[in-house]
Amino acid sequence: MQNDVVCAGFGGQGVLLIGKVLAYAGMKAGKEVSWFPSYGPEMRGGTANCTVVISDKPIGSPVIQHPRSLIAMNLPSLDKFEPMLRPDAFLLINTSLVNREPSRDDLKVLKIPANTIAIEEGNPRAANMVALGAYVGGTGIVDPEVVEGILEQEFGRKPQVLEINLKAFRRGYELGLGARDAN
Repeated sequence: MQNDVVCAGFGGQGVLLIGKVLAYAGMKAGKEVSWFPSYGPEMRGGTANCTVVISDKPIGSPVIQHPRSLIAMNLPSLDKFEPMLRPDAFLLINTSLVNREPSRDDLKVLKIPANTIAIEEGNPRAANMVALGAYVGGTGIVDPEVVEGILEQEFGRKPQVLEINLKAFRRGYELGLGARDAN
């Protein structure tokens, strides 16, 4: 079975980081993975996205024409990638920065106010972790404990940053899990 996701937003939102965390989680689970970043000449403020593929079999290409999932952290990302999604794909929308409904009705949609939740948890920069948690909870793509272990490796030298990111991830995970259980 192959799962793929495009994580997209503007530079500085941490979309490349959440893609990297997903790829590491897939590796820890013994899967084949690819992580393919793409960003403009400026990281902070410019557009950024990455494609992550997690598969039971070797991956033929890291380039996905019709993704199975999209994490849209801002409106330009939703506008760009929504038309490319496969029918019945999983679409996560950050409603803190996206002010429109999806234009398609053949998608599984999870809408979360990632920035608002991150602020409530103590750091507006943790919106990416809220989205990551919601995606993991909503899809079951990897075990949340594996993701938390990778976050501990990534932020372990900064205990305060780690705690905020774990809280944001867990809050997003609960929202995603609730949406998955409702369907």
